[in-house]
This record gives sequence, structure tokens and C-alpha cells, in this order.
Amino acid sequence: MKFKNIFSFLWETSKLVLISLVIIIPLRYYVIQPFFVLGASMEPSFENGDYLIVDEISYRLNKPERGDVIVFKYPYDTKQYYIKRIVGLPGEIIGFRNGKIIIKNKDNPKGFFLDEKYILNEKETFGGGEVKLGYDEYFVLGDNRGASSDSRRWGPLKDKFLIGKVAVRVFPFDSFSFYK
Repeated sequence: MKFKNIFSFLWETSKLVLISLVIIIPLRYYVIQPFFVLGASMEPSFENGDYLIVDEISYRLNKPERGDVIVFKYPYDTKQYYIKRIVGLPGEIIGFRNGKIIIKNKDNPKGFFLDEKYILNEKETFGGGEVKLGYDEYFVLGDNRGASSDSRRWGPLKDKFLIGKVAVRVFPFDSFSFYK
């Protein structure tokens, strides 16, 4: 009788584990992914040590938008993951004037200054020249411009390196929030 109970328990536990794996593994690899912030490049929006959930499916259905905070593979070492904000979209020209970002595109051929409410007032964005983005390229910057290695340093980001956009800040618990 005991052997039958033990076998029944093991059989039910095995089924539960198998069903859990069938659900969790596809979710983890194709829909959402955890991400741990290292460094100060996205302060004050995201701090060193924040634990985030990244939405991997949205960019399969829609194009990234200006202002999205994304996680991507670093182009020169794809084992590293970076977090930055999209400021330039495919086909645009990105330039710098008086510490501000100017964007030229087909709707604004003379350009417009990027409104960056997420940047602290005393921060300026330094850079030189203009960068023309290809049809599959984005210009990404950290919110903490003085502490960020980004497109100003290593160039535009090709869309093939995108993982997804930040959806939720899970940790620290007192900062739990859905990110838009």
C-alpha cells in the first residue's frame, strides 16, 4: 500500500513539473525575459541593481518607438546585454547642437530638438557631427549621458540585436512599477 502511495505521489509530481516546464520555458525564451541592471547609465530612470522584466514579443508585432527603453545585445560582444533609450529611428539623421539632440526626418527636414523630460535639467548631451541611420538602425542613448557607453561611442544599433522593451520593474519592491 505504501509503495502505491509513493508511486502515485511521484507520478503526480512528475506531471506537475512537466506541465510547468512546458509553460515556463517557452514564456522565458520567447515572450518575457528577466534583466538585471548593472551600472549607472540609465539613472535616474533605472538604478544599478534594478530587476526588470523585458517584453520580447512586442517588437515582433510592432516597430520600436522613440523613447522606448530597450534591452539589446551589445554589437561588439553579443554575450553582453545593454539597456538604453531609443532616440533615433530608422532613416533619420541625428545631430547635436548646444548640448541637445536634433533630429531630421522626412516630416521635419530642418530638424527638431528632442524633448527629453527623463533627463535631469543640468545634463547636456555631448556629441559631434551627424549620424544618418539606415533602414534597420536605431540611435540609442543612456539617460545618464555622462556615464553611458552608447551610440555616440559605438554607432547605430542594428535591429537584429534588439531583445525587447522594458515592461516591469520588479525589484526593489518599493519601486515596483509597470513601465510605459
